[in-house]
Amino acid sequence: MAPAAPRLVLGLLVLSLCCDACKKVIFLVPSALEAGTLVGRVNLNECLQSAELISSSDGNFKVLEDGSVYTTSAVSLSDEERTFTIVLKDIQEHVEKKIQVSLVTDEKKTQAQKTRQARDTVLKRTKRRWGPIPSVMMENSLGPFPLQIQQVQSDTAQNYTIYYSASGPGIDQDPKGLFYIERETGNIFATRAVDREQYPSFQIICFASTPDGYSPEVPLVHTIRIEDDNDNAPYFTQEVFEFCVPENSKPGVIVGTVTAEDRDEPLTLHTLLRYRIVSQNPPIIPAFSLHGETGVISVLSPQLDRELVSTYTLLIEVRDMGGQPFGLCTTGTAIIKIEDTNDNAPTFKQIQYETQVEENRVNVEILRVSVVDLDELGAPGSTAVYEIIRGNDDRSFEITTDRNTNEGILCVVKGLDYEGAKQRILVIAVNNEAPYMLAPHSQQVVQSTSTVIVNVLDVDEGPVFKPCFFRMDASECDEVGTSIGKYLAEDPETGNSEGICYKIAPGQCNWINIDEKSGEVRTIRALDRDLGEMKRGQCNITVLAIDRNGKTGTGTLQVVIQPCNRNFPRILKTDYIMCRDRKPICLTAEDGDISSYSMPFVYRVTDRNLASSWKITRHNEKSVYLSPRGDIPFGIYTIPVTVSDKSGKQGVTQITVNYCNCVIPSECERMSYASSSVTLGVWAILAMILGSLLLLLILITICGCCGSGVMRRHVTDDCANHNLIISNTEAPGEEVMDHNIIPLQNTADQVGCGIKTGDQQTFEMVKGRGHTLESVRGGGHQTLGSVKEGGGGQPVMDTCRYSYSEWHNFTHPRLGEKVHLCRQDEEQKHSEDYLLTYNYEGKGSLAGSVGCCSDQHEEEALDFLDQLEPKFRTLAETCVKR
Repeated sequence: MAPAAPRLVLGLLVLSLCCDACKKVIFLVPSALEAGTLVGRVNLNECLQSAELISSSDGNFKVLEDGSVYTTSAVSLSDEERTFTIVLKDIQEHVEKKIQVSLVTDEKKTQAQKTRQARDTVLKRTKRRWGPIPSVMMENSLGPFPLQIQQVQSDTAQNYTIYYSASGPGIDQDPKGLFYIERETGNIFATRAVDREQYPSFQIICFASTPDGYSPEVPLVHTIRIEDDNDNAPYFTQEVFEFCVPENSKPGVIVGTVTAEDRDEPLTLHTLLRYRIVSQNPPIIPAFSLHGETGVISVLSPQLDRELVSTYTLLIEVRDMGGQPFGLCTTGTAIIKIEDTNDNAPTFKQIQYETQVEENRVNVEILRVSVVDLDELGAPGSTAVYEIIRGNDDRSFEITTDRNTNEGILCVVKGLDYEGAKQRILVIAVNNEAPYMLAPHSQQVVQSTSTVIVNVLDVDEGPVFKPCFFRMDASECDEVGTSIGKYLAEDPETGNSEGICYKIAPGQCNWINIDEKSGEVRTIRALDRDLGEMKRGQCNITVLAIDRNGKTGTGTLQVVIQPCNRNFPRILKTDYIMCRDRKPICLTAEDGDISSYSMPFVYRVTDRNLASSWKITRHNEKSVYLSPRGDIPFGIYTIPVTVSDKSGKQGVTQITVNYCNCVIPSECERMSYASSSVTLGVWAILAMILGSLLLLLILITICGCCGSGVMRRHVTDDCANHNLIISNTEAPGEEVMDHNIIPLQNTADQVGCGIKTGDQQTFEMVKGRGHTLESVRGGGHQTLGSVKEGGGGQPVMDTCRYSYSEWHNFTHPRLGEKVHLCRQDEEQKHSEDYLLTYNYEGKGSLAGSVGCCSDQHEEEALDFLDQLEPKFRTLAETCVKR
């Protein structure tokens, strides 16, 4: 505190001009203030007594709890006033109040103040008494009280009257009234004993001030330390310490650590603890050691055997003062459990057992065996695992462990045969689930075994099929009643099949039967792998065998139908038409047998005479081509063709070929139809006449609408368009013939045409002249110009258009031939777009046909076929065969 003396010598004159609570406070101060200079004191309690937070708005000034205001750094004041605010807050009540502080410089100080400042400046001290060393008070002191523990004095007491006061914990804060300071002397007293563990130290603030309120000293923070007394004994952190350690552990293995604490002052003798083992239960050779400083327990004895001692109890002491006898001590308990290890092998209670069981019994318990194991019951080291090590080659027995009793349960899992063996001898061994962990210097563990004698009891048994599952093969070609084998059973007692009857259980396949006495299996139906329940080609039959005593045995018979070559190849299509292009005919045969008995097929012409005229060419394994060897006349030929399968089974099929002078096969069919005679009845002829008259009347009426004259009418090209009637037909038929459309034929005078006769003629009249499609098909190559006359002998002028018959007789055979030739692909297959015949549209029409091909290089130019009018294009699109 020595540096504060010069600052105090400045002769601060502190004057509180306004001491009213929460009002402005004015301090008269020098113009220069050093850091740590007391500016004055404000009565905070009168403003807000419950203030919890005290702060200053100016960081150059700090405010203490008693209201003293100090500078935190050097401050220079000008002639103007400097102000800041002290903020008081009560957090719980949410109350905040402010005190405004103004600092004013006054160069005209009173003479007394100047004199006081001068004295303080001249005064010299060599030792400060305002900052004594911290006070010490013994814990649990016996007094007498009040007990003086320290005195504080201000050096300025030599010049002024100084009063002392203090605040802080132990004075005006909890624990209140423990200390107080004398106002005149500065002596600090304690009023009662103190517990250091509750209050290790106190920090109080001491104040020195003159009667007029001047504070020549900075408030002193004084520490009162309570000196520790060894009044607390150490204590363990747990009431009982529990540890585990495996048996047969080596010396030095750490078991665990015990810990204790002491409430006395740390790092003193009062808290310097030492541990030791007081006693061990059971009181045999010491098994554990305890480290005195750390409290670590470790194994001492090399012979920890759980089977001898399973638990140790240690009484442990902890003492302070470094373990000195005068130190305080406490005892605790440590329980150490010895964990089991598998150091004992199980042993059978009996070395031999004997039991019995009836033959053919399955999944039945026949014996229980037990063992003795010194290891902990229920632990993996004592759980027994049994196994049959000898006498169970056929896996007829099985042994398991009963978890509740640790016994071995011996069961029969496969029926025993008395006739095969009347007695079985088994050797059973036992082990543990956990591996063995032998104690040091112990002998090797020997596996314990026991012998079990099983006597098999004889029982009257039913017949037994040998084998119990038997397969027989039957052929598709077998006839009804064919024997396919025998399925026999034996009597286990006699070893033969005498007196055994056989039956097939109901609901089995109905195409097999078994003889009741002989066991012979026969077919009772024709076998067909593709028929009904035979489709899969096999069935499993349960066969019953019954002996004289009514005992029944069962066996399974699997009958499999093997395929055979029961079908010969057949050619399905036998009638063909061959046109003059002599395109080969494709013959295809079918065989109902599987592939191994069918393809490849071999074809040949059976008749030698026809074989010289017709040849067969292979196409693939299934098909061949039939074609003539040279020029043969038109006609119908019946050719016998033999087809053989892979295994040589063959059949003959008669193939009929109509070799026709046609372009397409359908044309040959029409020729055949036209050549056939048709006889009409009287009513049919009458109906046709009436229909023709009615149609003629309608056509004359329509034609009358197209012209302007009465006797002489001109039929223009547009009139032909009215002969087409829109229909709801959405697609053409298979073939459009010219006689299905009856157009109007007018041979009267037309525009640009002059004919000698003025009569009007219909299409029916023209047809009556003999110019039909059929009459001109075989007429050879002729030009349209060569047809000069109609059937009636009337000449036709060269300047006029040709009649429908003349045009049709010339164009139809040529267009058909050209279409047939030009619409073939590389394989000589016809396109679907053949020549389609339409009705005559009148001489005024520019379009003679709407077919897909045109004979444009003939004498008559037919370029107009490429420039059809819209209605004719619609007709062409509708009638084209798709």
